[in-house]
Amino acid sequence: MTYTFLQQYWWFLVSLLGALLVMLMFVQGINSMIFHLGKTAGERRLLINSSGRKWEFTFTTLVTFGGAFFASFPLFYSTSFGGAYWLWMIILFTFVLQAVSYEFQNKLGNILGPRGFQIFLTVNGILGPVLLGGAVATFFNGSNFIVEKANITNSMQPVISAWANGSHGLDALLDIWNVLFGIAVLFLVRILGGLYIINNVKDDILESRASVQLVGNTIVFLLFFLPCLVHILIKDGYAYDPVSGVVSMEEYKYFHNLTDMWYLLVLLLIGVVLLLYGIGKTVWGKTYTKGIWPAGIGTVMVVLVLFLIAGWNNTAYYPSNVDIQYSLTIANSCSSLFTLRTMAIVSLLIPFVLAYIVYAWRAIDSKKIDKEEIAEGEAY
Repeated sequence: MTYTFLQQYWWFLVSLLGALLVMLMFVQGINSMIFHLGKTAGERRLLINSSGRKWEFTFTTLVTFGGAFFASFPLFYSTSFGGAYWLWMIILFTFVLQAVSYEFQNKLGNILGPRGFQIFLTVNGILGPVLLGGAVATFFNGSNFIVEKANITNSMQPVISAWANGSHGLDALLDIWNVLFGIAVLFLVRILGGLYIINNVKDDILESRASVQLVGNTIVFLLFFLPCLVHILIKDGYAYDPVSGVVSMEEYKYFHNLTDMWYLLVLLLIGVVLLLYGIGKTVWGKTYTKGIWPAGIGTVMVVLVLFLIAGWNNTAYYPSNVDIQYSLTIANSCSSLFTLRTMAIVSLLIPFVLAYIVYAWRAIDSKKIDKEEIAEGEAY
């Protein structure tokens, strides 16, 4: 395993975790629609208990995604998480708010009442996807940071990375393309949330409302995502010389990445087809309830491709808008050969972890959740 191979391998694993995170954010999609789908307290509790069975999968994947980035590409972690900390702190706060809201909304002594915590869940359901999507969009649109590796020798202030302004990440929301991408992610997870409700909840009224919401969410998603995708493919990208490390602008860089790595283009097209199939089959096949699976797998494929074209093929995955030579690549921001090699050995356990997740998922979803189960068993 060469150093270059390990760099590519770990970018793939981080990208896969990011793609799985987006798919699992159907939890946030459901939370964003609590008051749209649930018109009564009983219906809202049914929705919350459906998503509440899976929120820990999403939260764990988010933490694992951040941990994998820290271990394999520590310079990105220190630059983005350390510099753009206001953006990341708001994201993490909304997810902590989610965990608290699930656990305490129906506890004795709750002075806010269930509705107060349900509002918090809705806040997480909207802000979480929008801000995470905006953060990922900076992989293509750049951020305002400075990297001076020589500062490591400064005993008074050995800080390598710094943000170029006082916004510390909130400036990402001033780029319209970041915002549009974040909104596209929001409506994508709302689509997945609707599909999951249809698959997981035994309630004709909620299933009908989720099906109606599915059409509107899909239209809005396409209106936001397609312009973002076209923008990414036609914009100038950040290429780097693998020998000198010099970063330069290249026309249609991300489109070239797809054509150079044709297998990613094939994966992208298959992912789009699966996503649309899961949506279309659910909308027009009145008895079809398994749309979450083709749509979820398609989502993973599409997001995985977006991550890979951002970092593979000699591309700077975290461009600096201050000076492109500060831009981060998988070569100049990764851990040592020893660290990557050691982690690669540990990563061989991943299939066993995934097998356990599949087993636990099937055990939890062995039958559809209904109002009787909520009334008789432990429930949020």
